[in-house]
Amino acid sequence: MSIRVMLVDDHLIVLRGLKFFLNTQQDIEVVGEAENGRAAIGKMEVCHPDVILMDLMMPVMDGVEATKEILKQNPQAKVVVLTSYSDQDHVIPALQAGASGYQLKDVDPDELVRTIRAARRGEKLLHPKATQLLLTEMNQGKTGRGVEAPFKLTKREKDVLYQITLGKSNKEISAALFITEKTVKTHVSNLLSKLDVHDRTQAAIYAMKEKLFEESSS
Repeated sequence: MSIRVMLVDDHLIVLRGLKFFLNTQQDIEVVGEAENGRAAIGKMEVCHPDVILMDLMMPVMDGVEATKEILKQNPQAKVVVLTSYSDQDHVIPALQAGASGYQLKDVDPDELVRTIRAARRGEKLLHPKATQLLLTEMNQGKTGRGVEAPFKLTKREKDVLYQITLGKSNKEISAALFITEKTVKTHVSNLLSKLDVHDRTQAAIYAMKEKLFEESSS
């Protein structure tokens, strides 16, 4: 089944280029276009996209506000930010709004496709610059976690967290640990709660920052 994608950008040439490229992918179908966030919200019920590829700086309504409103109306929606901005004033608000991915417009086309596919699966891929800013945010202690958080994890939760740091999906973790995907989802939910993070990406970054698995990777 094709991944239904809606494009949101105020530059016509960008929309045309993205549409042409994405429609060359066998598993992706561009089902709608919008020139700003407000227009995107209005087209949601008509297009029914699986993934929204969202610019940030647009007239009428920017990408951050649009992402908030879209997820408010449909919490299951997946919004991937595609922008020219990689500074803290754009990256952090977009991720806090609930973006399911963050890429820059100079990204390799294949990486953009991989990000869209990951978002559809419920996973989050970020441009390295966005990851670095998120790591900096966590280093500054803005997540409110205690240092004892990792020690609250069970052995199995730590096993799952390690697999997450390797970038594996729930299906791949299930196969690696010989447990059901439902059990994986339960462990993921529990460890996110214990680490006080919002998603798998933040959990992986936290694990790397705290060097929880250095021995495992050496």
